Amino acid sequence: MVMPLFDTASTMDASSAVPLGVSVPRVDSGGTRHHAGGRANVACFAPAVPSLDIVYCPPGGQWRSRTLPNVARGVHHGIVEDLPFGSRYGFRPSSDRRPLPPHASASGNGDDAGNPPLLLDPYGRGVDEQDGLLASVRTAPDFDWGSDERPALPWRNTILYEAHVKGQSKLHPDVPEDLRGTYAGMGHPAVVEHLTGLGITAVQLLPVHFHLDEPHLQDLGLTNYWGYNTAAFFALHPGYATRAAREAGPQAVQDEFKGMVKALHAAGLEVILDVVYNHTAEGTQDGPVISFRGLGEQAYYRMDSHGKYVDTTGCGNTLNFGEPHVVQLAVDSLRYWVDEFHVDGFRFDLAVTLCRNAGNEFDPNHPFLTAIAADPVLSGVKLIAEPWDIGYGGWQTGRFPPGWVDWNDHFRDAVRTFWLADRAAMDAGGHGGTMAKLADSLSGSAGLFQASGRSRLASVNFVTAHDGFTMNDLVSFDRKHNEDNGEENRDGHGDNRSYNHGVEGPTENGLILARRAQSRRNLMASLMVSLGVPMITAGDELARTQLGNNNAYCQDNAMTWLDWTLTPEAHEMLRSTKRYIRLRKEFLAAQPHDFPVRDEQSYLYWFDQFGQPMSAERWNDPHHRVLQLLLGDDGGALAGLVVVNGGATDVQITLPDLGRAAPSLFELRLTTSPLHEQRQGIRVASGETDVAEANSISIYRT
Repeated sequence: MVMPLFDTASTMDASSAVPLGVSVPRVDSGGTRHHAGGRANVACFAPAVPSLDIVYCPPGGQWRSRTLPNVARGVHHGIVEDLPFGSRYGFRPSSDRRPLPPHASASGNGDDAGNPPLLLDPYGRGVDEQDGLLASVRTAPDFDWGSDERPALPWRNTILYEAHVKGQSKLHPDVPEDLRGTYAGMGHPAVVEHLTGLGITAVQLLPVHFHLDEPHLQDLGLTNYWGYNTAAFFALHPGYATRAAREAGPQAVQDEFKGMVKALHAAGLEVILDVVYNHTAEGTQDGPVISFRGLGEQAYYRMDSHGKYVDTTGCGNTLNFGEPHVVQLAVDSLRYWVDEFHVDGFRFDLAVTLCRNAGNEFDPNHPFLTAIAADPVLSGVKLIAEPWDIGYGGWQTGRFPPGWVDWNDHFRDAVRTFWLADRAAMDAGGHGGTMAKLADSLSGSAGLFQASGRSRLASVNFVTAHDGFTMNDLVSFDRKHNEDNGEENRDGHGDNRSYNHGVEGPTENGLILARRAQSRRNLMASLMVSLGVPMITAGDELARTQLGNNNAYCQDNAMTWLDWTLTPEAHEMLRSTKRYIRLRKEFLAAQPHDFPVRDEQSYLYWFDQFGQPMSAERWNDPHHRVLQLLLGDDGGALAGLVVVNGGATDVQITLPDLGRAAPSLFELRLTTSPLHEQRQGIRVASGETDVAEANSISIYRT
């Protein structure tokens, strides 16, 4: 590597401290904005550095350095004349004038003494690695979006599908081999056709920001497959691009990602990014120096009075959202992904951490939340909170402000408990719980969200997510099996509320396989019939297994990649999932697009197996495992009836007598029991009887 040419001149220039990062200078002395050439305004918030150099290499040129001559409130800025698009660059204190080493450590981006030759630009649009050296890259915003439009679907019509860019297409037989496991693969017609045929409306992608593998994973020969270890919030992870795009550089990687977004939008699908602003890849206080730590760790990271990191993430550090520049960094990053990449929303990992005040307490009026609410761009996109972290008071489901929706862990736990943990207890000779928690979940957990001024549509309902068992593993394993992670099965959740139905793991016992299949159908049907916003985990519609691993974050292999082999089990689950999604869209089509907080109970009517309104005694009786839920619409008309039988035997039910001059007629549209094909389409009048099969959900339309 060529030694940088140092420019020690520090003459004040007409640069600006805003915007941060590398940008086209605003105007020259004559009032003209410069778009051509390599002239750039460079600005970096580095409050711990008295003087800051930008070290850069224009395309085909040599490494050189210039001291940024101006400093304003911790922001170093200056004009660089020869920094065209495609240039590689980074920052370092002016006091460090050693030549760049030819083989720097990628994990620490520094030499053996831990001194960084380059610090990544927190606002860098691309990251490139050559000879082990990480560098930011200046990219151009140019892309032919054509007639691209965001679908802009209301929450009421949204069905989320959480997917991994690589895992989604890596094994897809109809995707060309050179596109498998890439952004282009995600946007390939074969994958898009599966998504649209399934009926989902939004793809929620696991992190695509540039990330690094933690040192302990490198020691084990593993990688951070999920990507929750971000090192650059404005840059794409190049590992998910095709080989051709990677070799062409960050600009081509961006174009491939934008092409994916454009293809998904053309199919009517929204694109939501899972973003990780709660911590960075620099890890613990003695971890690698990549960017923020070298620029000013006391500003960028939350610290206690003794100068020690406050960690509410479990990842070694916590970004300091009490620092205005950190809030600005996150907001600017979010706006960039909406403006430049046309994404439709974000899911915020450990969102509570972003909203902790100076006392380290969650604040629903935190400046970060206020800034997003006031932003004309961000206030109009989908905002999803993972409403917890590992710090004190870290569980905050239901407390985020209007404009946000929350992952609802109440729904997850209640549905798993009712269909699996309770079933296990009954099969062992005991009894299950009451209907109350399941009923609350089916109706959107209204009480959980009411205090924040939000409706049932603030609830993102899910049974599984990337973190935990797949739906198939929930019905196949009683215990986690994470030995392949190299931590002696100590990692991962122990409270899974799963049930193996009599055998741990794979089996050829037909009776057990049939019971597992019915439990999968119950879980998926519960998700699709519930009020709120449903989220499916990619592969659950194909009965995907991770062989009992419930923390597969470091498994970049066939364990986590979707298997597109349509076994009879996978085919049956895919067909059932499509059926439930179609019925959801039909069944809830007449429901209001939002439920008024005060009046919403008028749309829901609860009955017992005898067709009588549920009494307090029935709600609290663990032996009463039958429930009928009647849904109305805005005009007072009846939309349909959901019948749940969580017991071990078939039960004769009396459909609710609605007291009208002529009885209403109910048509059975779906049952999760094995008798669906035989019973679908039967008609029963209100006040008459029908059979609710054991351990099943039945759905009728009026």
